[in-house]
Amino acid sequence: MITETGLEALAAQGVAELLATDPILYDLLERERRRQHETLAMIASASAADASVLACLSSSLGNVTTEGYPGARFHAGCAVADPVERLAVDRARHVFGAQYANVQPHSGTSANQIVLTSLLRPGDTLLGQRLTAGGHLTHGAPPSFTGRYFRGVGYGVDADGYLDYAEIRRLALAHRPKVIVCGASAYPRLIDFGRFRAIADEIGAYLLADISHIAGLVAAGLHPSPVNAAHITTSSTYKQLYGPRGGVILMGGDADAPGPDGRRTLARTIDDGVFPYFQGTPQLNAIAAKARAFGIVGAPPFRDLARRVLSTASALARELAGRGWHVLTGGTDNHMVLVDVSRRGLTGAVAEAALESCGIIVNKNQIPGDTKGPRVAGGLRFGTNTLALRGMDTTAMGLCADLVDQVCRSIRMRGDRDFDLPDHVRADVAEQVARLCHDHPLPTISGAVHA
Repeated sequence: MITETGLEALAAQGVAELLATDPILYDLLERERRRQHETLAMIASASAADASVLACLSSSLGNVTTEGYPGARFHAGCAVADPVERLAVDRARHVFGAQYANVQPHSGTSANQIVLTSLLRPGDTLLGQRLTAGGHLTHGAPPSFTGRYFRGVGYGVDADGYLDYAEIRRLALAHRPKVIVCGASAYPRLIDFGRFRAIADEIGAYLLADISHIAGLVAAGLHPSPVNAAHITTSSTYKQLYGPRGGVILMGGDADAPGPDGRRTLARTIDDGVFPYFQGTPQLNAIAAKARAFGIVGAPPFRDLARRVLSTASALARELAGRGWHVLTGGTDNHMVLVDVSRRGLTGAVAEAALESCGIIVNKNQIPGDTKGPRVAGGLRFGTNTLALRGMDTTAMGLCADLVDQVCRSIRMRGDRDFDLPDHVRADVAEQVARLCHDHPLPTISGAVHA
């Protein structure tokens, strides 16, 4: 029986009850906690949320059911929930210099789908970056809802791997999309949001910027911001914001511009698009966790962490290239490093599995001109969000590159997804990974930024 009602007591009681009543699940969760601490996450799509963010997720706000927005709910009992959501909105606006923020989307994918279904009708044309050129499923890719519900047209990159703005403009003029999407999940260079907006304005299209992968750099002022360049900006709230699974929609000066129906502003259009059109009850515990994450990101020390993300990524690209691996575009301007492993006779699927067997977490990724499907792929995508959080510096990237090189050079291919790796290599690398993780323990993000 709980004798205290404080957050600390509730958390302690919950863990104790889980251990006592469901030891199987408790063990799985504990194993996952250890896995994250004991493996080297060199993956672009991941980070680690602060313990205070996780505390918000497990709070009793998750018990509150309501619909609508603060001050205009469809259920009673929101005397606390309303100021929590207002706090999250205020902090998101402050962090990104936005005029408008909606913190209810359940994910970055949901945020994109909300925007697109609010601006487009079935069959309308959408121009977005192709998957093989670094785009995301929700940017109009054929396997996605957005590529089936709308007519998706894809743009790519030039021979050097950079966005080809002349080609993007040509496609825009030829297909006259109603929405252009910029932002990527596997593009290692700066994005010129101003050039995208000029193209969108030329054809009368809306511009949607998806910054899910670079939101932390944008918030820290280390990457150009699209908030006042694009009509609408979306992001997930984990990855580089080190927050909970969730999404956010932002707008700058275009918040008061007319929406597609000519009656509602863009801000009102998106609010209605979130609720009641696309979602129902918001996850208020996740919104509290977003508020906490935005609070951490908005504090001055976060910029130091973001600088480490940049410097370690640049160093990792340089170190991998120095060991003979083909780094796409020759380097990076953000946290991502893309490597073409097919030039060494490997597939992304095999390299990913081999590295994971040694305690190194990366992900396979299609690359421009890839002849392999997405489940096999010819490339690997690396990222330094978690490496920077561990406090690793540019010197440590040499060791990380050595470990990746040692594993990948030792792979004996048996098929696109099958391989052999000598036991002594696996044991040696796993031991070095364990030592590296021990020497650079995974802290909470607030501990990292305030260190």
